[in-house]
Amino acid sequence: MAYDLITMGRIGVDLYPLQTGVPLAQVSSFGKFLGGSATNVAVAAARLGLRTAVVTRTGDDPFGTYLHEALRGFGVDDRWVTPVPGLPTPVTFCEVFPPDDFPLYFYRRPKAPDLEIHPGELDLDAIRAARAFWVTGTGLSEEPSRTATLGALAHRARSGITVFDLDWRPALWNNAAWSDPEAARPFYAEALRHATVAVGNVDEVEIATGTREPHAAARALLAAGVELAVVKQGPKGVLAVHRDGGSAEVPPLPVTVLNGLGAGDAFGGSLCHGLLQGWDLETVMRHANAAGAIVASRLECSSAMPTPDEVSAALAAGAVR
Repeated sequence: MAYDLITMGRIGVDLYPLQTGVPLAQVSSFGKFLGGSATNVAVAAARLGLRTAVVTRTGDDPFGTYLHEALRGFGVDDRWVTPVPGLPTPVTFCEVFPPDDFPLYFYRRPKAPDLEIHPGELDLDAIRAARAFWVTGTGLSEEPSRTATLGALAHRARSGITVFDLDWRPALWNNAAWSDPEAARPFYAEALRHATVAVGNVDEVEIATGTREPHAAARALLAAGVELAVVKQGPKGVLAVHRDGGSAEVPPLPVTVLNGLGAGDAFGGSLCHGLLQGWDLETVMRHANAAGAIVASRLECSSAMPTPDEVSAALAAGAVR
């Protein structure tokens, strides 16, 4: 049976401080959580009832074992999560200064295992058959992940829903020369040619298109090949524009932010869910906004992903309580 959603990209262990508003140097205790944007999207979608799997790699170490156990616990198929001997499983620390300052510290050296996804190891038939497929900009940052990501997109040939999460994180591009947006843009253009949906915030759409004005960026993403452009505008909400002329601009759901990290991944899982359900564009965006707001009100990411009842309650209340 085909998967509802297969994601491909980052995985790691998030170590989040259990004290908020405290510099990392002074934090005394941490919580350990499954992390990585593509992996979190799979978890978010699984919480909403989708059959999901993730394509990624870990270290051959205890943290790698923990990630397999966590994925299974969340109901995400881990059959395509394989170890890379000699590379440690990535660890990410953050600082939590609500409402809008959440610095991240990535430990992905000498190389993250999730960038060692090789084209010849992909189950291309399963990727092609999935109702939705999700890849990220970080997957383009280094070989062999870059060729694997673009190859998977090309083989899928725009079947079903194919989402390119623009996900611009220059700190994760190991070669400083490639962290230049101008150098990265051709890879983004190639991915957009094979995608049906593009998702990013205003900084990320500027990397992909050269413009950060949301409506102009959405038009540029459509011109690059996608059918649906989704531009997240932070406090201004989200803009979605479809090639058929439909559009929706939805304000954010009021929320007291504890940790904004992971909200975008919850949004992504809900976006896939809504599109697969065939909802109208405004309903999809409102549901995704609510899912993101719920996670922003919680400390953790993966284990904070909301259930359908939680999203429905937030929408009915008009806010996250």
